[in-house]
Amino acid sequence: MAKPVVRIAMWSGPRNISTAMMRSWGNRPDTIVCDEPLYAHYLLHSQRPHPGASEVMARHETDWRKVVSWMTGPVPEGKTIFYQKHMAHHLLPHIETDWLDGLNHCFLIRDPREMLTSLMKQIPDPVLIDTGLPQQVALFDRVRQTTGRIPPVLDTRDVLNDPARLLTLLVEPIGVAFDERMLSWPEGRRDTDGVWAKHWYASVERSTGFQPYQPKPDRLPDRLAGLHAECMPYYDRLYAHRLQA
Repeated sequence: MAKPVVRIAMWSGPRNISTAMMRSWGNRPDTIVCDEPLYAHYLLHSQRPHPGASEVMARHETDWRKVVSWMTGPVPEGKTIFYQKHMAHHLLPHIETDWLDGLNHCFLIRDPREMLTSLMKQIPDPVLIDTGLPQQVALFDRVRQTTGRIPPVLDTRDVLNDPARLLTLLVEPIGVAFDERMLSWPEGRRDTDGVWAKHWYASVERSTGFQPYQPKPDRLPDRLAGLHAECMPYYDRLYAHRLQA
């Protein structure tokens, strides 16, 4: 009898360890991964000035309905786990949400100060919706209401400090066994990476595993102090539910 398919949606914000997490899942032999499948649609409708936006829209599907049909249809390569790396802000308000009920939802968060000092190098003047935090909280509340359960929340620092333990805690409620191969992977780019990899993925392409947490020395500029203050209540809300080793 064929094993049931497990579809995992990991909702993150920018400048997190979301691509490293995708590498981790992609190193499992039972798993196929996809990289920000709603990104091209998001760029088309938001018109946000992201690096390489025109190429992303030219090379990737911009129709959200076709993307959703693919994400909820047959799993590529006959795998039993379909891991979907999502940016929460890519789920724009006009996108229908019934399809979300067929996914196992997880959330990946990072200290807003560290996230913003990294994000500003690519997007100099971000606003709150660029962080994905309000969208993460809204999704978290939706999942909690529809399932009656608290979905898994991972904080980047915790994962980097003890990846084996945090990944074990993550997979248990999803009903998937932990695999040691999630802790390391070959360096380099992947066919499953989006065309935007050349703009965003330099460090992860050099990586072969989760790197131990190191505090970031970058100073938060005064112009982002207000945005940082806006981010904190959303981050604190999710952080209170994080998985702990």
